[in-house]
Amino acid sequence: MTENVESFRQLSPSEFFYRNKEIAGFSSPSRALYQTVREFVENSLDATEVHGILPNVVISISREDSSNPNYFTVSVEDNGIGIPSNIIPDAFGRILYSSKYKFRQTRGMYGLGAKMAILYGQITTGKPFEIYSSTSRSNKIFYYKLSVDIRKNEPIVFEEGAWEKKTSWHGTIAKVTIEGDWNKRTRDYISVYVKRTAIIAPYADITLIMPKFNGEQEGNGEEESEIVCYKRVTDKLPVPPKETKPHPLGIDLEMLKMSISESKNKTIKDFLMKNFQRIGEKKAEEILKIAGIDFDRNPKNLNDKEIEALYKSIKSVDFISPSPDPLSPIGEELIKIGLKQVLNPEFVDAITRKPKSYGGHPFIVEAGIAYGGKLSENLDEIARDSIKGQSGPFIALLRYANKIPLLYDEKADLIWSVVNPDDFNWKNTYKLDPSDIVVVLVHIASTKVPYKGVGKESIAQVEEIRKEVEAAVQELARRLRKYIVKKRKREEAEEKFRIFLKYIPEVAQNLAVFYDGVSPEERKKIAQELESTLKAIAEKKVKIIEEVKEE
Repeated sequence: MTENVESFRQLSPSEFFYRNKEIAGFSSPSRALYQTVREFVENSLDATEVHGILPNVVISISREDSSNPNYFTVSVEDNGIGIPSNIIPDAFGRILYSSKYKFRQTRGMYGLGAKMAILYGQITTGKPFEIYSSTSRSNKIFYYKLSVDIRKNEPIVFEEGAWEKKTSWHGTIAKVTIEGDWNKRTRDYISVYVKRTAIIAPYADITLIMPKFNGEQEGNGEEESEIVCYKRVTDKLPVPPKETKPHPLGIDLEMLKMSISESKNKTIKDFLMKNFQRIGEKKAEEILKIAGIDFDRNPKNLNDKEIEALYKSIKSVDFISPSPDPLSPIGEELIKIGLKQVLNPEFVDAITRKPKSYGGHPFIVEAGIAYGGKLSENLDEIARDSIKGQSGPFIALLRYANKIPLLYDEKADLIWSVVNPDDFNWKNTYKLDPSDIVVVLVHIASTKVPYKGVGKESIAQVEEIRKEVEAAVQELARRLRKYIVKKRKREEAEEKFRIFLKYIPEVAQNLAVFYDGVSPEERKKIAQELESTLKAIAEKKVKIIEEVKEE
């Protein structure tokens, strides 16, 4: 009898993601186009605003290969800090090689998404990735054409070059060709992603150039382009995040082991004090006493049992909440500017809650609300689809995590479970009419957003975050109710006075009849004087109403 033996071999990180591209959102040609745009735009915004640069981002989607109409070239140009020439091949040709392994809020965590787009392009079209980049200190622009050696997880450089700069330009132009599917859904998701990015980043200049969709798959002959521009409307940037040490409650056992193995501290007491926030001398001694470890032990001499005891001791001690320094909330002012600029509502408000934490991870919940005006005609396609399934009042929800618009899996999201009109009493408690449409924006900023899945499109049910989202939405709903109640009272009062003004001449003439012993001419004069007096009273009252209106 022949013995069956499985054969084993190690997968490189590139090969793993090559085999499991769906986990990064590249599940279909249509989704891959959206995901590619999203990954490169997020890199561009992280390369600008975090470094105090007002972003200029140009996104271009085009068919450049007439023999392959399903091949799309996605190009994203920014004015960011640029990438040093010697870093470029590894930054884009080696999976899990990144500058983002820092404890602070960023849009992406591992620099993985852009490399997945490069890999996806490589396996679907065979075309290499192209990049131009220059830092502000460099007098040259560098160019690379490369792909990923999937087995070795190494960059393969086909071409490289450098040119003297004739301007002060700095930034990056990334260009990748992938197999895609240009249909209405693809067009809508990409345009909505850019529109919602413009709402939350009104300090950015964003241009999107894409094939015009005419209801049929195009690709033959001359193709028309659709150009969408969102101009910068403020020079104010969010406060950038600061890199900090991890909070002791935010680590796990493996992270503690890795930190100890990389430590250069001579004593375990120093290790605790210098590698974690919220641990001072007394707190370090308290932890070590519980763990039964001498303060002066060299951390690298601890065995697995002692490290486990140290980990359990850390988890048993109370700490001050994590520092909010690594977070970068948008701020109430920018949320209101973004909603006003893109949706043009008659009422807008916003709130930024105080920092909180869950499991040692700091987070801040922000929310905005918009109502009336031209809001309904400026709703995007995904919001329109969402409200079709509601019975009214209608809630168009804009979800964001670390400034990234979340477009998929809305109904599975914690945020939707809070604002859902079936559960949140928009009609009776907050006085919305069944025909009203309200836009609710919710942003969660955190060093660790609790996504429900690897696709990072919906937020998991974390009680601490849910409470903050509820508090933010309830506060904005109360402010909107106050506005709506006041508006309705004003409209009722104005209607009453319009009716009163209509009957003033008739009332004045009837009152003049009560004057005895006067000639018809004198009675007519009295009626005119009464009419003038009544109009003056009415106008005074209208003026009071107008003053209330302007408050």
